[in-house]
Amino acid sequence: MKFDETLRYLLSLGVETLTIKLGLRNTELLLSALSDPQKSFQTVQIAGTNGKGSTAVFLDSICQAAGIKTGLYTSPHLISITERIKVAGREISTEDFARHASQVRGAAESLVADRSVEARPTFFEHVTAIALVAFREEQVRLAILETGLGGRLDATSVAGAELVAITPIERDHQEYLGETLESIAAEKAAIIRPGSTAIIAPQPAEALDVILRRCTQVNVQPSVNQCTAAVKSVTQDGRVRVTIRTEQDCYENVLPGLRGRHQVTNATVAIRLAESLRARGFAISRSAIIEGIETANHAGRLEIWEGRPAFLFDGAHNPSGTKALREYLDEFVDTPVTLVFGAMRDKNLEQMARNLFPVASRLILTRPDNPRAASLDELQELASRVIAPQKIFTATSPGNAIREAIEGSPPDGLVCFSGSLYLIGEVQELIQDMSAAQVPN
Repeated sequence: MKFDETLRYLLSLGVETLTIKLGLRNTELLLSALSDPQKSFQTVQIAGTNGKGSTAVFLDSICQAAGIKTGLYTSPHLISITERIKVAGREISTEDFARHASQVRGAAESLVADRSVEARPTFFEHVTAIALVAFREEQVRLAILETGLGGRLDATSVAGAELVAITPIERDHQEYLGETLESIAAEKAAIIRPGSTAIIAPQPAEALDVILRRCTQVNVQPSVNQCTAAVKSVTQDGRVRVTIRTEQDCYENVLPGLRGRHQVTNATVAIRLAESLRARGFAISRSAIIEGIETANHAGRLEIWEGRPAFLFDGAHNPSGTKALREYLDEFVDTPVTLVFGAMRDKNLEQMARNLFPVASRLILTRPDNPRAASLDELQELASRVIAPQKIFTATSPGNAIREAIEGSPPDGLVCFSGSLYLIGEVQELIQDMSAAQVPN
């Protein structure tokens, strides 16, 4: 298959989060048909509600600084599906993605033909297999896998990682993971297996109790809150200089490459993972850890594009995410904020609105091109409970929202796009296309 044909095939499998078949058997059979690529390297698996992608990026950056060849698998992507799969810090090429996808498709269709599976593996199962096959071909030494949804029945769990981390947990994806924090934590804690090493971020008490019970069940001694982080200063654009002390070392005056105070937690988890990898034979020096934390980059997470007005992209997709974004805006932004917001309807939209909407001098509501997206009527009704009606505007498409935001913002203002990573990816692509169209030939 060529790349365009590959995309059409993957999309024919259904929208990623609407066609989930929770279970590992299909993925196990698919990987077995591909000669188990996951057995060719060591693996780190990261689960949680918030920060798992940033933690994975921090750890990958540390490994790059240490000269370790890694494969990084994250989701979702912003613009191109190839963003999900990186080898040695570089995004996989469209040609390689298509080639590996052809191999995975062939294996999947063979399983259906011989009735080993009742239906084709899902979009996420396919892409996970594509990533693992690519990592085997590239002979990576370490694969860093961000869990897609939950943990117990997520396709990434088939890799059987012996080093795992759980970032902060909150209520999210209740329709798949359960209504209570305890049930959600149980799904994520299931990645802790006998013989594994488990790094646990600070958690709500209910979630931590579940995680600790899981550790007891599988006879694992977890690393819980075994470090301290003291903020020393902040930069004008929201980066936090911090001293992190673990049981093994002290990392003084580190300036993480990712903005926001909440990134300190993700950085500490990544450092503890790096120290655990060192105990497993990976040559990761103290200087590599510092360099990796300071040079990490993660698109769509408090990402600033300079201009007049400036753009801020943050895919805050749940109440904790919007709370962190609001805290960032309150602390570091002193110019008028035009907020462009679009989100998925299965989120806690009311709390997200209460967290974020009051910061906006102008609020532009829009609907990303996604079947899960909340309607403009629903968002407008929520907004009217939170801010004055004269501040609320609607745009029938993200493209219209961009134009409305630019036209209505002062040159020294800030346009903030938030509510969903799907919105962030869509508007970034549109802005790039608009900019290209304005450049004379």
